Formats: sequence, C-alpha cells, structure tokens
Amino acid sequence: MMININDAFKIITDTVGEALLSRGFKKSNVDSADDNEIVSLFEGENVAYSVVYYKDKMHMVMRECAVDDDGIDNDWRTLATWMFDPNSDTEKEARSIANDFADALRTPAAVKRVKRPRNKKKSDDEGNADPIFMTKRFVALFPQLKDEIRREEECYYPFRSVTFTKASIVPRVNEVMLRGDKKEIQKLMQIINAQYDNGDADTRSIITTVILNGIDPKYDGTVDEYLSDELKKAEKCSRKFRGKQVKPEKIKKKRKTVAQRLRAQQDNMQSRR
Repeated sequence: MMININDAFKIITDTVGEALLSRGFKKSNVDSADDNEIVSLFEGENVAYSVVYYKDKMHMVMRECAVDDDGIDNDWRTLATWMFDPNSDTEKEARSIANDFADALRTPAAVKRVKRPRNKKKSDDEGNADPIFMTKRFVALFPQLKDEIRREEECYYPFRSVTFTKASIVPRVNEVMLRGDKKEIQKLMQIINAQYDNGDADTRSIITTVILNGIDPKYDGTVDEYLSDELKKAEKCSRKFRGKQVKPEKIKKKRKTVAQRLRAQQDNMQSRR
C-alpha cells in the first residue's frame, strides 16, 4: 500500500531522531528553501545532520556538516541517498531507508565525528567510511549478503574486503546490469556513488578497481549514465587496470570458535596428565 510522502518522511526522521537525540542532539525547526524540498535538521555540539527529500528527483538524502562557534557552516556532505517514489513505494521502503540512515549514524566513524572537538581541522580521510561499512551498505539491495558478511567476519581477521567484494558483490552487480531494471540499477549506483563520496582511500580503490572494473564492459555506457561527476573521472582512470590482477589480501588463518578453543584447552590438559 502506497504511503504519503509526508508520512514516509516522518518515519525516516523519527528513526534518525531516535539515533541522535539520545546523544545530545536537538531537532531544529527549519523551513524548506523552496516547495521542492522537505527538510529536517538535527544539531549537535560540533556536527549537524539533515534529512532532505527532493520532490523532483524523488531522492531521500541524509547529509552532515560541521558546527562551529558561528553555528552550522552549511558545507553539507552527502552520507546516503535513496530513491523514494511515493507513487509506488510503501511504508516498507520508508522503514528500510530509515534503518539505513540510522545505521550510518551508529558507525565508529560517525561516533568519532560527534566526539571530535569543535573547530578541529579534519584530515582528508578523517571520519570516512571503511570497506566493511561499504560492504554492509549493499545489504539493502542484496539481503543475502548479510549472512555472508557475518561468516566472513567470524572466520577471517582482518575482513578480506577485496576478496569478499570480488566473490560476493561483483557477481550480483553484474546480475543487476543483466536484468536491466532501471530503478534497480539506479539504487545500485546510488549506493556506489554515496560510498565513494563518503569512503576512505581503500573504499574508493575497491569501488573503482574491483566493482566498476568488474562490471561487464558492455554496460559501460549505462554505468557512466548514473555515476557522479567525481566518480566518473576516477572510473575512467581506473579502466586501464581492467583485466589486471588485483592483489588480494593475505589469507588469514580462520579464527576458532569458542567451543573449538575450549576443546583444544581440554585436550591439552588431558595430554599433560
């Protein structure tokens, strides 16, 4: 059943608010810049978050900016973007977006940004999302990844981001391109664009060298249609590496489960008797 855009926006901002208000944020009363936007603002001591819905593009966006002694600096940085069509999407899609936004606010990087002293100059990579965070963003489109990510985290340390992306994400990306559903492709590229904009150096490298170069070349035109301007430039430079071997992470020994470790301790004790 379809949902009114105002009701959908309330579901999303209420969920975001639950993640922020308990951490000292205050919800501010703000007016939209024009009739095309619906805006909600949460202000903290040194960072502010905003949820914006652009009616013409049907984009639901969460963004952040710094707060200094003069107030919000309005140098907004997009953290996540989702398509929401009130003519076809339902409460289920609204809650999915809400949970995704809230999850982004609970990451270690987000917590670090909130605790960062006011007026501290950020380095280029400070507060940026790492490859594991990027990987978990794809669960919204590929739910099966959730269990695969959990198994990877249980068995390997550190997380083998390159290996996992090549084995579990790239094939699914190509399946999306093969199906040719424009709405599905758009959601996929929104994830990729947002994670490239918000990612650290490793994340950006995985996106360009592993994911985009792993897409069948016959879809290059379709991919370029949806890439952000910044990512489009990076993607063109990375194409010269297409087909070349990406050095994987060193294979780590699988971590033993608690039961396995206890059993090993018992066997060791018995062998000493």
